[in-house]
Amino acid sequence: MIRAIRGAVTVEKNERAAVFDSVKSLMRKIMDDNHLDAEDMIDIIFTVTPDLTCAFPAAAVRDMGITDVPLLDMAAPDIDGALRMCIRVMVHVDTELQNSSLRHVYMGGAAVLRPDLAG
Repeated sequence: MIRAIRGAVTVEKNERAAVFDSVKSLMRKIMDDNHLDAEDMIDIIFTVTPDLTCAFPAAAVRDMGITDVPLLDMAAPDIDGALRMCIRVMVHVDTELQNSSLRHVYMGGAAVLRPDLAG
């Protein structure tokens, strides 16, 4: 069955290393919390806020060794009052888990987006 796992993380600085560290931490937690490996992933879609211009989140995933999963980076709309320095993700997975069993991950400042899921 195809399911979607959501997540988000904020980045401290608009620097490649900061983006890579944040994305890798987010993806590791999503994978660990949901007992996933790359073979379970159908695709991964990222959005980045307009203030993050230094790196593609997908490049961080490739740097993790995940090379056979289709990835897409997109710009989030520039909305007044929206959380800044934020990367959001949607991972489509092949799993037998029910939606209620999936663990969505909101880290750092992104926990305000879904306090009910941030733990």
